[in-house]
Amino acid sequence: MVGRCRSGRTSLHRRLVQRDRGRMDTTDRLDTPKSAVDDATRRRRVRFVQRWILNPPMKAATWLGLVPGHVLIETIGRVSGKRRRNVVGMHVDGDVGWIVAEQGRHSGYVRNVEANPQVRVRVRRRWRTATAVVVVDDDPQARLDTFAMARHAAAVRRFGTDLLTVRIDLAPGAGPDRSR
Repeated sequence: MVGRCRSGRTSLHRRLVQRDRGRMDTTDRLDTPKSAVDDATRRRRVRFVQRWILNPPMKAATWLGLVPGHVLIETIGRVSGKRRRNVVGMHVDGDVGWIVAEQGRHSGYVRNVEANPQVRVRVRRRWRTATAVVVVDDDPQARLDTFAMARHAAAVRRFGTDLLTVRIDLAPGAGPDRSR
């Protein structure tokens, strides 16, 4: 006999609802390896914390140039066509910048770059036009070692699920660009 809870629903129904809400292990339902489920769950949690808690003050501080090693990257939305601005850690070497995307192609700005490689980057309180290229053959772990920010590299390694390198070719000697 199936027991009933206070709401009159069966305990089996309650267990199914809990499973669907993610309170129970979902590996049987998805038929995917447990690590893939763990990565998706971790990616979802990190995205929530970054989007609603960390990014708003970081975006303002980066805009003012108060956070060394971080820049704003402005892409054009691949579907909407709207400007999208994201805070990213970037190592600048001359007219080339390097970004290691924590979530790889799961990041919206990476998918926008693949659709439209023309971007703007706010480096040292100035907008510069650039062309972004996703570098598949690069080793993101080794690239993080070249960053001067050890804490940033450690955070990317800790919270990233699918590291991917993006090369930013900055327009040489470009000053502020206000064309957009």
